[in-house]
Amino acid sequence: MSEEKSAIQEPPCEPQNEAPSEAPFAAEPAVEQGVHNYSSERNWVKPEDSVILERLEWFQDQKLGLMMHWGPYSQLGLVESWALSDEDGDWSRNDIDWTEDMERFKQEYFDLNRTFHPIRFQPEQWAKSAAEGGFKYLTFTTKHHDGFCMWDTHTTDYRITGPDCPFHTHRYADICRELFDAFRAEGLAISAYFSKADWHTPYYWAPGMERGSRMWRGPSYDPKRYPWLWERFVQFTHEQIMELMTRYGRIDMLWLDAGWVNARRGQDIRLGEVVEKARQIQPWLLTADRTVGGPYENLITPEQTVPERPLTVPWESCITMGHSFSFSYSDSYKSVRELVHLLVEIVAKGGNLALNVGPQPDGRLPRPALERMKGLGEWLKVYGEAIYGTRICEPYASGNIFFTRKGETRYALALIREDAEAVAEELILPLPASGIGRIDLVGGAEGLDFRPTPEGGVAVRLPDALRQGETPIAIVLRIR
Repeated sequence: MSEEKSAIQEPPCEPQNEAPSEAPFAAEPAVEQGVHNYSSERNWVKPEDSVILERLEWFQDQKLGLMMHWGPYSQLGLVESWALSDEDGDWSRNDIDWTEDMERFKQEYFDLNRTFHPIRFQPEQWAKSAAEGGFKYLTFTTKHHDGFCMWDTHTTDYRITGPDCPFHTHRYADICRELFDAFRAEGLAISAYFSKADWHTPYYWAPGMERGSRMWRGPSYDPKRYPWLWERFVQFTHEQIMELMTRYGRIDMLWLDAGWVNARRGQDIRLGEVVEKARQIQPWLLTADRTVGGPYENLITPEQTVPERPLTVPWESCITMGHSFSFSYSDSYKSVRELVHLLVEIVAKGGNLALNVGPQPDGRLPRPALERMKGLGEWLKVYGEAIYGTRICEPYASGNIFFTRKGETRYALALIREDAEAVAEELILPLPASGIGRIDLVGGAEGLDFRPTPEGGVAVRLPDALRQGETPIAIVLRIR
């Protein structure tokens, strides 16, 4: 911290009392109807590197990732970081009911590192639960916009191993190292979430600059007017990224948030420079420079939404298991049935589901989340062949029936609502019977009877056992 503060004492390139330029502070439509925008397929740039292309095929095989937003903010049960931004206060401060003094709140928020002490943190148990839940990779918040680092960085004291954080003496203090090692040991890949913005460092939110005390999601100054200060931020960011790339083992993906930090917005952090440097060490590294487009947004990341139609480029929907990305004391969780149905729709449209769970401030995963993870894993153990390693099938959907394919094998997944009165005797598929040689019930009877329909489809006779007992989450057919 002391080194960061001293950096802003240098004389600015231009007098501070001049009016700031308007361009860097223009509003960006990053949120629409409560859902972050995501890049269009038109902005996707196919990589030329054969290794990266191979890794994108690998990524599209995984289908289910576990996302985790965790940091000192979990103590409050508030949305992560966003309440610090005055221009985002209209939607992010709904639960701040103990003060109207937002400057005081900001200081209280930044001081949460002094009380963050998750002594019940069990990285091996988290990893085991994820593996049993059928998850294939972890996307973990190494640093959100608030700037608190969940790894042992040498760039700032505002970190989990910093002297002001009581957890710094714990055996699991370097949380990123412990999590990454534990999840790799269970066979999961590692995706490192990293915010390109940093609202704690004075290289980005510099005190006494153009914006005064009213902050937004961007820098507190115009980088064009203060290039020396912006360069400090660029070097700070590069150093943090390279720490993660060089000291924390194999990283499969660098998942970059804060899409407003880009050259078009006057916030050029020379991302290509640091990514190419990282790939000299980790040549397999995928990057998700989300909402920016271009060569470093290797995959598209819809947030809290599912595209209306299949996308033909690599993508994942980032969706919360409850209603909040960070831990919320009053959150409610989607049922296992809802999660399976969500996963099936996303996979049928060619994507992955990055399912977010917000850990508790004491270091445990919420019990409802563990129960959902277990239920999801039990379903995938039986029906995972219709999910993992599949690609888009034509047609991808018909009503409540979704389709996937793996080589010459197609799968039909009929989603059943919990309030469905009964499973029908036949399932009608919009496929020509002439191209079908065999239909099996995944996890059940094989060689099901089927017949062509007058409309040109096929009617599959379902076993009587499906109409007995609990309503199935889905009926999954293997079609050859």
